[in-house]
Amino acid sequence: MLSRLTNRQRTTIWGLLLTVLVSGALSTLAGADYEKTARWKAWPSSRMPKPLEARPVTFPPYEIRTLANGLKVVVVTQHEQPAVSLRMIVRAGAANDPQGRAGLANMVASLLDQGTATRSAGDVAEAIDYIGGALGAGAGTDLSFVNAIVMKDNFADGLTLLSDVARTPAFAPQEIERQRDQVVSALGVNAGDPEWVADAVIDRLIYGFHPYGLPGAGTATSVAAITRDDIVAFHQRWYAPNNAILAIVGDLSLDEAFAGAERVFGGWARRDVPAVRASEAPDATRRVIVVDRPGAVQTEIRVGNVAIPRKHADYEALDLAVKVLGGEGANRIQRVLRSERGLTYGASADIQALKQTGGIVAETDTRSETTGEALRLVVDEFFRLQREPVFELELADAQAYLTGNFPLTIETPDAIALQVLNVLFYDLDVKDLETYRARVNAIKSDDIQRVARGYLKPARLSIVLVGDARLVEPQLKSVGFGEFERVPIERLDLTAPNFLRPATAGGAH
Repeated sequence: MLSRLTNRQRTTIWGLLLTVLVSGALSTLAGADYEKTARWKAWPSSRMPKPLEARPVTFPPYEIRTLANGLKVVVVTQHEQPAVSLRMIVRAGAANDPQGRAGLANMVASLLDQGTATRSAGDVAEAIDYIGGALGAGAGTDLSFVNAIVMKDNFADGLTLLSDVARTPAFAPQEIERQRDQVVSALGVNAGDPEWVADAVIDRLIYGFHPYGLPGAGTATSVAAITRDDIVAFHQRWYAPNNAILAIVGDLSLDEAFAGAERVFGGWARRDVPAVRASEAPDATRRVIVVDRPGAVQTEIRVGNVAIPRKHADYEALDLAVKVLGGEGANRIQRVLRSERGLTYGASADIQALKQTGGIVAETDTRSETTGEALRLVVDEFFRLQREPVFELELADAQAYLTGNFPLTIETPDAIALQVLNVLFYDLDVKDLETYRARVNAIKSDDIQRVARGYLKPARLSIVLVGDARLVEPQLKSVGFGEFERVPIERLDLTAPNFLRPATAGGAH
């Protein structure tokens, strides 16, 4: 939700490991199951040592209470470190931006710690530095957040500061203009970044004009239109105790934590919060967009389709299926594109599971002259995951990664707070964290094939290619993608149905 390795970096590491294995492949096959398909004959019979038996993981004691004003407070006691993590989320993010004001939620969140009714931006920074803590705020697709980490002895001061920035931001005009300039500058840089462009366009293709498909940071036009009144109104509309969740995790007793929450937040007045209107994302539809970057020596490739929300009963099975397709522990597209064909340094696939819906996206890059081959291989892996049962060793490796990595996600107070808030935000049961590894290990090959057939749409994939159209387009027809749309990168408009900004007189055409 809220620095960690990127998906591409993680999968590249796994790719290096798989490359070592493939280079030492033996001619003896591991068993009869391998002979079901010629592709598996290349799989080595010698493997890395099996992972150690997973140690039992006991989730720390926790309790959830709701204050009279509607603020949901979850406290998790963890005494291994003398630190406390404070995380508050508000159920409103970029998806709640008003029409024509894309980037508003992001702007509001970026200003929270830039001065309050009683402290300047410098005062806020000095206050958190004085107690040796960290403070931050931001916005995502479905939510906004304020976080602080402090030592146990500074719990009261940290909680008061977090309350101050969340409840009474000043939204000083000079800070608004400074943030606006930073956002517009960042958007200008992003517009020339092929990875950012590919990610933004695939989201628009998958989700259409559903809020999830629009750029969360906004556009230069929408950000320029945001006024201080818009900012204040968004904060008053959505930042309310009955629309927020507070997690307090660390070296405190339950009584200490809840008493602190009541003291600091008990006087925050409940307000009526607008009902969020759920909107439907479009059905998966084949559409190929070539974003032209003349002279580019490589192509960014994105392939995906709309899928399911986080709360869906099939989420864990589909998440594991996508891990087999292109995630940590297995990663078929990495093996095919990198290890077998040498077409890329990294390839991956991930599931985006959000509040209202979600998507599945595979990504890679390759040399301009191998774009068509790489694209065809990625799409073929979507088909193969539906057509053929997952090999048991693949499934076991993906399960081992997920279950082995899980304890690392609940090692520190801040990591625990993040996990708990994720569960509560998506209306899941915190007890699910205690049974997560057992549920993942219970998923079978038949479950993977079922969800792959249900939620992967290989014949109706959205496809984005960011590269030199002169080199890329001739390859597309030969690999089955004869229909496509070309968009010059300098005219790209994520808010237009055809992705094209009108050409100006004497300008680009």
